[in-house]
Formats: sequence, C-alpha cells, structure tokens
Amino acid sequence: MSTEGLRALAVAFPRAGRLETIVLRPARRAPATRVDEALAIAARGLDGDRASQRVSRAAGGGARQVTLIQAEHLPAIATLVMREAIEPETLRRNLVVSGLNLLAARTLFADTPLVLRIGADVVLQVTGPAEPCSRMEEALGAGGYNAMRGHGGVTARVLAGGLLRVGDTVSAGPPDAALALR
Repeated sequence: MSTEGLRALAVAFPRAGRLETIVLRPARRAPATRVDEALAIAARGLDGDRASQRVSRAAGGGARQVTLIQAEHLPAIATLVMREAIEPETLRRNLVVSGLNLLAARTLFADTPLVLRIGADVVLQVTGPAEPCSRMEEALGAGGYNAMRGHGGVTARVLAGGLLRVGDTVSAGPPDAALALR
C-alpha cells in the first residue's frame, strides 16, 4: 500500500464514540471524583483537575493536560487483576470513552496530527500513551501495574476549550485548518 493510501486509512474512523465518564483529580493522592460535566481550558486541562493547575512553558501547554481511557479496556483490566469490575475513578483517567479506538487516534505521521472532537466545542490533540504509575499496585493490588500496561489510555492537550458533558459525541480525525497546531 502506498504512503498516501495509509495516510487515508489512518484518519478514517468507522463511527464516533461517546464520553461515558468524567473524572477530576483535585490534588495528588486526593480521591478522584466523578462529575457529569467539566470545563476544558485550552492549553491547561480540565477545570478542577490538578493538571490544569500546572503552568507549562511549552507552547500550547504540556502534553499531559487530559488523560483518556477506553471504556472497553476496563473489563480487561478487571479480569487481569481478578475483579468483577473497576470503577473509572480508581484508574485516575479524566475521560472514559466508548466506541472509539483511542490508541488509533495517535498520529502515524508527524506532519498529519489527529485530534479528538468532544461535544460542540472541545478539541484535544492526542500526545502519547498514558503509561500506568506504580500507584496502580496500591489501587488494584499485586499485578495492577502490569494489568494497566497497554490498557492505560492516552494523554492529550486541549487545543480548544469548552464544556464537556457525559454523553457527548467523541470523534477522531485531522484538525481543521482553523485549528492548525500551534
């Protein structure tokens, strides 16, 4: 397959996903809380989340302003740590998305970034994998760290802010010309 053919495939997603859960982490080691809506702030993160309190010198802010995980991975992680289910707050990811392969939303080509559009206004640039931290052993028990590897989701920066609501549509694709990466 040609590079152009692969480029076309890399930006084609069969359907949109859905925002299932929003989680805010107010401070390091503070309990994460589930909310029905949150304000995404461009170049900062989610209002009320500790990531939005950090000031980055990088243009557009840091690469880990928001973390996302696929809802479909929660049962897999639960199975790997021998639990019936896992609540999203336990994993400390900000957004739980169903119906969209978040790992495929990472760009294959440096000159063709992919973005996630959530609801009417919010645009996120996927910046990389959200690797698990050692706290997953504490949160999930022995083997929790390795259960999360490959299932930890992705990190993102907020390109365009706005209100996020549980139930919002989540779509992936190339950025609009007006949102060319800064």
